[in-house]
Amino acid sequence: MTRYFENTSVFNFSWDQVARGYWRRYPNPQSTHVLSEDTWSRQVRDGCLYTKRLLTKTNRVPKWGERFFNSKSVKIIEESVVDPEKKILVTYTRNLGYTKVMSVVERVEYRSAGPGQTVAKRSAWIDSQVFGFSRAIRAFGIERFKKNCSQMASGFNHVLHSMYPRPASPASGMALSLKEMREAAAAATDRAKANVLSSVQRT
Repeated sequence: MTRYFENTSVFNFSWDQVARGYWRRYPNPQSTHVLSEDTWSRQVRDGCLYTKRLLTKTNRVPKWGERFFNSKSVKIIEESVVDPEKKILVTYTRNLGYTKVMSVVERVEYRSAGPGQTVAKRSAWIDSQVFGFSRAIRAFGIERFKKNCSQMASGFNHVLHSMYPRPASPASGMALSLKEMREAAAAATDRAKANVLSSVQRT
C-alpha cells in the first residue's frame, strides 16, 4: 500500500520573492546532493508558465539497500506551473528508473499567506513493489523524506536570505510578471549549464 506524507513550511518572504528564488534554489549548503539541472521545455499557456526540468541527484542508500540500488545517481523529472496572477506555484517531481524498487511522487504548492509570508504545502506518495521488502522500503522512504523536508526548507531559506537580506514588507517590491518569471527561470538554466561546464573543464 502506498505511503503518504504531508508537510507544511512557512517562508517569511513574499510569494513574488519565493517564486523568483525557486529557480535559484541550487546550489545551497543543504543541497550538495543535487548534481545538475537541465530544462527540458518551457512555455506560456493561458497566462501561466509551464516548465519541465531534469535533475540529477546522488543516490545515497543504506548498506542493506545496495542489493536493490546499484546506481550512484538518480534522475528526477520536475514539472512546475506558475500562475503570477493568482500567485500560485505548483511543482510535481518523480523519480525515473528503479520505480519498482521505490517510486517517490511529490507535489508542492506555494501560496501567499499574506504580506511577507508564503506557505509551502508538500505532499508525497512513496511506493515499492519489491516482494517481501516493500513495507520496509516504504517505511525507509517515508523516514528519509521527512528528514529531507527540513533540509529542503533550510536550504531554500538560505537562498532566499541571500537574495533578500531583509524579509519583504507589505509595500516592498513589485508584483512578479510572467516576463520576469521567464527571465528568472532562463537565468537559472544558464547558471546551471555554466556550473556544469566549469566542473567539466576542471576535471
